[in-house]
Amino acid sequence: MRDLLFSICLCCILSANAQQATVEVRGAMRNVMWKGELGATIQTDTITGKKGLYGLGPMAFLKGELLLMDGVTYRSSVIDSQRMRVEKVAAAGAPFFVYAHQANWKMMELPDTVTNLAALEKYLDRIAAKNDSPFIFRLMGVPDSATIHIVNLPEGAKVSSPNDAHQGQTNYSVPATRVELVGFFSRHHQAVFTHHDTFLHIHLVTDTKDRMGHLDSIRFQARNMRLFLPAGLLP
Repeated sequence: MRDLLFSICLCCILSANAQQATVEVRGAMRNVMWKGELGATIQTDTITGKKGLYGLGPMAFLKGELLLMDGVTYRSSVIDSQRMRVEKVAAAGAPFFVYAHQANWKMMELPDTVTNLAALEKYLDRIAAKNDSPFIFRLMGVPDSATIHIVNLPEGAKVSSPNDAHQGQTNYSVPATRVELVGFFSRHHQAVFTHHDTFLHIHLVTDTKDRMGHLDSIRFQARNMRLFLPAGLLP
């Protein structure tokens, strides 16, 4: 009887753990920004298991942004200050990249106080206080407004500082339209896959797939957005 109870408890623990995917990281933001390591450390078609695969990072040589959504690679690049190109591609390379296979999600309504990036970060930090591992999340809905950017390093440019890496970066506004945000949260990966002053790295894509890039700012009404977390993240 004791062995049976132990086996049941062990299965429950393993099942819960399986619902929160392990976050994988290749390369590091600091190596790109300070060492000029711009070449690809990973190609998206080399990640095994496409179902439930999500990831993000910049393109190799800082020529655009990448987003993996359920195993599909999307690449955005600059046309000009108003226009971008968003393409579904078979594969693309990134100098640093964060990804996870996450199949099981739990949908949550946001409290009314969560209306922007700073509030979202604080909320995720609070509700996942007992979880010290990095995790993926998604946010879907219609924000009031958002801004994104695409890196677009000029040909031949050298990078030895964050200012250098931002040469050619182009910013875009996103109108009030249905979007999906794919993000990663970590308290321990600043300058690896998040910037030094945040625990978040998020890419936004519109439902029509005509806008995609690194999320810089967003404003929304909580009632218009839905948060999706790994099913095993919270008790």
